[in-house]
Amino acid sequence: MAPEALAHVLRPLQSLFRPERFPALLVGLHVSDDAAVYKVTDDVAVIQTLDFFTPVVDDPYDYGAIAAANAMSDVYAMGGEVALALNICGFPPTLPAETIAEILRGGAEKVLEAGGALAGGHTVDDEEPKYGLAVMGLVHPNRILTKGGARPGDLLALTKPLGVGIIATAAKGDAADPAHVPPAVASMKRLNRDAARLAQQVGVHACTDVTGFSLLGHGYEMAERSGARLRFHVERLPFVDGAARYADEWLFPAGTCRNETCFGRHVDFAPGIPDEMRQLLFTPETSGGLLLAVASEKVDRLTAEFTGAGQPIWIVGEVATGQGIETVA
Repeated sequence: MAPEALAHVLRPLQSLFRPERFPALLVGLHVSDDAAVYKVTDDVAVIQTLDFFTPVVDDPYDYGAIAAANAMSDVYAMGGEVALALNICGFPPTLPAETIAEILRGGAEKVLEAGGALAGGHTVDDEEPKYGLAVMGLVHPNRILTKGGARPGDLLALTKPLGVGIIATAAKGDAADPAHVPPAVASMKRLNRDAARLAQQVGVHACTDVTGFSLLGHGYEMAERSGARLRFHVERLPFVDGAARYADEWLFPAGTCRNETCFGRHVDFAPGIPDEMRQLLFTPETSGGLLLAVASEKVDRLTAEFTGAGQPIWIVGEVATGQGIETVA
């Protein structure tokens, strides 16, 4: 569902769940973020989220692992750890049992890697395969990360390369170079767990994961929640191999246009940034990395901690006063 349409249908529900009636709901419909957060005790808050989608790759095991990593990413974006997960499944009756088993195995092993327990789930018949997870995470109420804390002067860091969405689209159309697919799959399967732990260790002001709304869409959400302006430098943005090529060939998924329609009016592009790059920055990502806003005096420590842990990180922009998104060369 497009972001604007989603906001429209959720708006009437806000009056049913007012914050004063549910004071333990720290993050919900009135303070939307990557996941809901409910305070249980002074030391424990529950993070609740779910996500599922149709196949983005042909291999069933990889599909299950990517879908699981994507679903759990919201827990990491909120600063927590995965505790429990349930399968969400929609499969055609004609889909071989062996294929279903591989999808579920991919998801289960990814939950195990995250340190969580898979405790069951629910399955329905569907014409097209759909798989994902409902996930419960845990976090200390004082250590919740949200989109809304970015401050002017902060620097912006990204923990995974962009472009996996257009690689997956090219692969679906048999237009992808076979050499470009495995690195994109590996990126989508990689958990954001270590990145979130390092971000918590150093301390960051804001965090979100880059998924279906694209870098610019999720970046705008951070800017809007923070009351600030985000500036991205195109030359600093990392991309998986092949992404620029398929952008030049205009192999964009339908979600690119939806994101541009919704968020485009909030984005200012510097002259000289080509249309292909503009579209690529509106292209949905799957199981993307974390976008972090960190105080400038902590950036050297952040990059050192990531490098020491063998985790990639790129400094891709900064937070300024104002509104919306600015994209410069």
